[in-house]
Amino acid sequence: MLPTVVRSVLRDLRRFVLPALAVLIGVACVSGSLLYTQSLARGAARLQQASRPDVSVEVRPAGDGAPPGEAVRQRLASLPGVASARGTLRGRAFLVARDGTLVGPPSADVGVGFVPDGHGADPRCPMTEGRGPHGPGEVAVDRLAARRAGHRVGDRVRIVVAGEVRAVRLTGVFTVYDPATTAAGTVTAFDMRTARALFAPAPGRYASVTLTTAPGTSSAALAKRVARVLPHGLEAVTRARLDAEAAAAPDRKKLGTLLLLFAGIALFVSAFLVSNTFTMLSTARAREHALLRAVGASRGQVLRTVLAEAALVGAGAAVAGYALGVGVAAALAALFGPAAGPAGAAPLDVLSPLPLLAALGVGVGFTTAAAYVPALRASAVAPVAALRTDVPVPAVAQGRRGLLGLAVTVAGALLLAAGEGDLAVLSLATPVLLVGLILLIPQFARAVTHVLRAPVRRLAGARGTLALANARRNPRRTAATAGAVTVCVALVSAVTVALSSLSATAGREAVAALPTDLRISAVDFAEIGAGTAGRVARLPHVTAVSAVREAGFRLSDGGDLWAVAVDPVAVGRGRLADLTVRSGDLDGLSHGIAVTRKLAAEHGWRVGDRVTGEELSDAGVPDSRALDREVVAVYDGPEALGPALLPESAVAGGGAVISVLVRAEPGHTTDLKKEIRRALRNPVLVVQDRADVGRDAERGFGSLLSVLYAMLSVTAAVAALGVANTMGMAVFERAREIGLLRAVGLDRAGVRSMLRLESVVVSALGAGLGIVAGGAAGVAAVAGQAGAVISVPWTSLVALLVGASVVGVLAALGPAARASAIPVPRAVGGEVG
Repeated sequence: MLPTVVRSVLRDLRRFVLPALAVLIGVACVSGSLLYTQSLARGAARLQQASRPDVSVEVRPAGDGAPPGEAVRQRLASLPGVASARGTLRGRAFLVARDGTLVGPPSADVGVGFVPDGHGADPRCPMTEGRGPHGPGEVAVDRLAARRAGHRVGDRVRIVVAGEVRAVRLTGVFTVYDPATTAAGTVTAFDMRTARALFAPAPGRYASVTLTTAPGTSSAALAKRVARVLPHGLEAVTRARLDAEAAAAPDRKKLGTLLLLFAGIALFVSAFLVSNTFTMLSTARAREHALLRAVGASRGQVLRTVLAEAALVGAGAAVAGYALGVGVAAALAALFGPAAGPAGAAPLDVLSPLPLLAALGVGVGFTTAAAYVPALRASAVAPVAALRTDVPVPAVAQGRRGLLGLAVTVAGALLLAAGEGDLAVLSLATPVLLVGLILLIPQFARAVTHVLRAPVRRLAGARGTLALANARRNPRRTAATAGAVTVCVALVSAVTVALSSLSATAGREAVAALPTDLRISAVDFAEIGAGTAGRVARLPHVTAVSAVREAGFRLSDGGDLWAVAVDPVAVGRGRLADLTVRSGDLDGLSHGIAVTRKLAAEHGWRVGDRVTGEELSDAGVPDSRALDREVVAVYDGPEALGPALLPESAVAGGGAVISVLVRAEPGHTTDLKKEIRRALRNPVLVVQDRADVGRDAERGFGSLLSVLYAMLSVTAAVAALGVANTMGMAVFERAREIGLLRAVGLDRAGVRSMLRLESVVVSALGAGLGIVAGGAAGVAAVAGQAGAVISVPWTSLVALLVGASVVGVLAALGPAARASAIPVPRAVGGEVG
């Protein structure tokens, strides 16, 4: 059988090119995703080793345990087998370039403690120029950061740490292997006294203590020895475990899962193309299959022959797809992991067993599975019936398909309606709805072509009539071709509608949450300095200003209360924000507590009642600072100033500032915004009015939408291949028909126009159904959220429909050119094959 299968594939090789290309793309996505995630894991392990070459054992908090202190470090340093014990400190520090901007993304800008050995060198920060920092007015930075900032050793540079801008002397430049630099961030080193003041999780504490083994002592043996002397709440972790944890980071697994999900979507769309190809080939080979049955071949042998062809095509696509997958992995590395430092992702292991086996399994298994139904249908045709030149689809089968499609579509719509906001239900409802619509495509095709018949006849004459007739001639083929487009457009539509609605919701909520004219906030991962509000208050045109801090309390009744601490003078009498006082008076806030009407109803509080409890620490456990305040007012107000208000004096240490709210004099909001920016000169602080807040909230979804579009473009390419493949196969099947049309007067331009119109009708039909299904799924995903704004971007959806039509035109160019080039005598004589 194998020689027969090989000859058959070689004979029809041209017809297998596009389905093989679709499978190749899917295999490349799968293998590229696996290669890239494996490379990330190896790179993370390598970076873990390179960033802390002196670490053999790490002592760190276990669960909610307290971090180790200096006494623990000294005790560990005296243990046998310990060459050195180092306290680790790490926090946020931002380097400012010469032009006043931040160097690197805020999420990857870190500050560390510089720990010199007896020779003044730190093995984690080997100096390439200058020396390490010696006091609070000195820092050293990594070499790449210094180059990007335009700074040199000896320069006065600006850094932002703990929310404040500091001018310090750059004393040294070092080479570092650190996760921050692989994400294009910066590493700023401070002397240990300064680092303890800035980054210590608690006074006298370290984030962890790392130990270096003495010669002759293993990491595992030292970890056991250390574990015996550690106080409760600390654990000793070996170097091997640290490397394994770095390689298995949860975010990396999520990225790998997301990439494989999109690869699976591309393969699913490819299934339509593969199935359609083998369906059309089985119809064209009906006579050949009949002859095999007539000379003694069983149905099973015919089935195995077709499946063997699919497996051979899939194997070839898998080999080529794996080679392309190496390039996909490299492209993913460039897209998701721009390595600005010396330790990026590890080189790709192109002979890794898992991606190789996955590529072969996906290529062969997927192609064979997609071809199974056409192969089964080919084997079921009786020898005598198969000798006919045409094998029409029984009307009863089409009727059953329509009834099944209607039932599945209704089930999908009901699930979609019942699953508003429930992603688990929506993940089931959307595929069910898509399957139902795809089953109904033959009925939709007949209805759409009937509606379009009159206008198309007026616009395109006989060519339009023929194109519509061709689109409805073979319902299964039309359904398979349009189905791929439907799935692709549905995904894009769902993403577009959902993110557009979320963006509009976020913008509206952000504007409503701003209770005053201006808000000063920090970029992600940064802080606002404690003195920021005071500096702003001294500026002209300021009516009121207050820092906003959050604090948590464990109430005496066992419940938790989250309150915001503000300047009571600024909040009183509505100077800062328009709060609606229902009872009491906010002027008494300096010695009491104000609660929203909703919170008061939940606890049964009234003006004059006392609220008692204990303040929660950063770890979420009660500390020794007690809360005992009288309710002085019940009010209604925005979420940013609720559900309870306290004076700053009621919070230990004032608490971390989460924002600064500013009320401007009437007509001076814009001028004051500019003045605040000039006065603070802090690149991590953002000064926004209401319009800025709304735009910023909406803009946050733009980058996510771009990434999703980039990933879904792979499925669009596969869907376009499906349309081109169907039109190419149709030209082959209808060669005699095209010749006869040419013979009775249809010119070459008419043939090309007819095929383009047919392709556009099929593509637009699939896109229209996809927009309906995807739009409904996108609306359902958002509708269940409280306060959601449903925003349907009609312009984008219409652009999708037009884009699908353009894809139809482009996909038909090649087949139309080949059809118009067929010589009439050969076509009429049936010699084209």
